[in-house]
Amino acid sequence: MGRRARIGILAMALATAWALVMAVAAGATTVTVGSVMPPTFTSTPFGGVRTQFNTALPEAGSNLTSPVTGAIVRWKVQGAKGGPFTLRILHPNGAGAYTAVGASAPVTPKDIGIETFSTQLPIHAGDLIGIDSSNPTDEIGVANVGPATYGVFSTPPFEGSTNAPSSTVTSSELELSAEVQPAPAITGVSATQGSILGGEKITITGTNLNGTTALMFGEVAATSFSITGEERITAVVPSQAKVGTVDIVATTLAGESPLTKADNYTYLGCTVPRLVGRRLAGAKNAIRGGGCTVGKVTKVKAAKKKKGKVVKQNPEAGRVLAPGTKVAIKLGK
Repeated sequence: MGRRARIGILAMALATAWALVMAVAAGATTVTVGSVMPPTFTSTPFGGVRTQFNTALPEAGSNLTSPVTGAIVRWKVQGAKGGPFTLRILHPNGAGAYTAVGASAPVTPKDIGIETFSTQLPIHAGDLIGIDSSNPTDEIGVANVGPATYGVFSTPPFEGSTNAPSSTVTSSELELSAEVQPAPAITGVSATQGSILGGEKITITGTNLNGTTALMFGEVAATSFSITGEERITAVVPSQAKVGTVDIVATTLAGESPLTKADNYTYLGCTVPRLVGRRLAGAKNAIRGGGCTVGKVTKVKAAKKKKGKVVKQNPEAGRVLAPGTKVAIKLGK
């Protein structure tokens, strides 16, 4: 059977499958692309390789959804001839070029039916979803998942950097649906403040936290953390060099959690002020203002000009210690 005849026979079955695949496109975390293969095709050279591709418009009310920053966790192929195929993510790098930033393991789907495969690939709005075959002359395509309400199959950029696709013609027998897992988000922290020395165990809640690979308190990594579900992480707070509020950020393959007030954690501590030369009342106010506690006050002989003023302190100025640390002073008499 000739290639044109084979494509004509497959057209009706794929048209039906296309309608089924497009039905899930309205989900906020789903990207669906595909094509209805016409009875004729045009083979177009691309970098010395002949490839078939097409443009496919969705039915009314079935818009393709541009993904938020996320990770593709599952992908489906309908009626793919040939293989093995590799799912590839290509990211625009400026000047109309794309660079491959991730690829799945190669798989060989059946010629008919819908098959689902698992993967973990980062994706951002504006990226291309590509399907590359080890046989470059077979039907392959790249899906544009930009913020448009239609899907485009076009010439596939190869792995690495290449010119962006600039035109579309008819035909492809590949349909693809990819399920996207969004980036993590932190919505609450069981304790919003603690000692600068760290060591406290807290619970962090949010969404899409189950793939967390790093947890940061400002620029310091959590001492340890464990994932207890998609919406919960238990972490041991790390120490910090200075007091103040930091953002807790969870990182997964899909990206980093956005900064919000809900992820704030405030470090409390005793920042020892410089007291030498101050009078007693001023020294006490400075100690309390630094998050410290007034310690023992003793009087020692001092030169006339130093009488009534602090001549020595312990701990020394500039140290950052646990909240409420006592600061002892010696006052000239």
